[in-house]
Amino acid sequence: MVVTLGFLFISPISNAQITQNTFGKGIKLKAEDGSFEMKFGFRFQTLYAGELNLETYDYSDQFLIRRSRIKFDGFAFSPKLVYKIELSISNRGTRNSSSGGIPQNSGTANIILDAALKYKFADNWELWLGQTKLPGNRERLISSQKLQLVDRSLVNSRFTLDRDIGIQLHHKNSIGNMVLKQALAISIGEGRNMTSDNPGGYDYTGRLELLPFGEFANKGDYFGADLEREESPKLAVGFSADFNDNAVRQRGQLGGFVTDGSGNQLKSDLTTFFLDAMFKYNGLSVSSEFASKSGSPVNGFGTGSGFVAQAGYVLKNNFEPSIRFTKIEPDNLRSELSEETEYTFGLSKYIVDHNLKVQTDFSYTDFSDSDNEFRYRFQVELAF
Repeated sequence: MVVTLGFLFISPISNAQITQNTFGKGIKLKAEDGSFEMKFGFRFQTLYAGELNLETYDYSDQFLIRRSRIKFDGFAFSPKLVYKIELSISNRGTRNSSSGGIPQNSGTANIILDAALKYKFADNWELWLGQTKLPGNRERLISSQKLQLVDRSLVNSRFTLDRDIGIQLHHKNSIGNMVLKQALAISIGEGRNMTSDNPGGYDYTGRLELLPFGEFANKGDYFGADLEREESPKLAVGFSADFNDNAVRQRGQLGGFVTDGSGNQLKSDLTTFFLDAMFKYNGLSVSSEFASKSGSPVNGFGTGSGFVAQAGYVLKNNFEPSIRFTKIEPDNLRSELSEETEYTFGLSKYIVDHNLKVQTDFSYTDFSDSDNEFRYRFQVELAF
């Protein structure tokens, strides 16, 4: 399938030239007249995961392709008009269910992750149109290819805004060494690949970031671990706010569609806040996030709060030990969430940065309404 899709995209560009690249940088094609450029890349994660129930001592495990992605990006007609396309081709990424992003009766596969145009209409200004990640929490905005541990935290899975379809405006400016980044978005509110009419209202998102000591090396505020070994301390602090008018899914853009006992659609106005920070210096990285989601007094929506903090240190041999603490607290008995506390210890070996790496982690999770468990994961990532 990868070869077929790649051929369909590449074959029409008969007069393009392939530029030289190194491993992990993708395959670049550029039109002779300079009117078009495309970079093609592919990545996958092979994961082993095992869980031990600490009450019954039952052990369950599985091997799976956690993620498998095809990516295209570049510009069309002008370098000011940039595009990004990302497709998911793993079973986990395309499953057709209410938790996967589309109604069960739509009959449509959930393949498209990103399909967006980005128009650089002025210096430090960009207008985005299409489907992509909303400007929410930092952990979600960091690519799943570039994580410090095997996967994102419970805070992200319970509260993230994820992807949506709509329009976004991005801006960046500097005051001395300090950098400010701003983003605004209006989207449909029900997440990616919706094929039915918008059953609720629209979603409104805003994000503000402050980098008091200037930019990170190689955009290091948006990848895990200090692989660049920052020569001076770097800090990024972000705040996001989101209002989802008449949300119909448990977590806004994600989760099942909420109904009453008779199958009637329920709706709730969901308000979400994120506060996050990333610090890096000389191989050390520390990050944290706080999330809060509140809604109308309706049963079944994922309202509550969460906190995560993690840290790691990249050794000279590119091994990185890391730790993470996560806490989830529902706000009331109507919430779809449960109280959870998780402690995670990880070890990563970066062979070629985040493009070829081996990661493992071990977690203890304390559940308020079910048996506690140990979890072990081992994952290999390959991206070119």
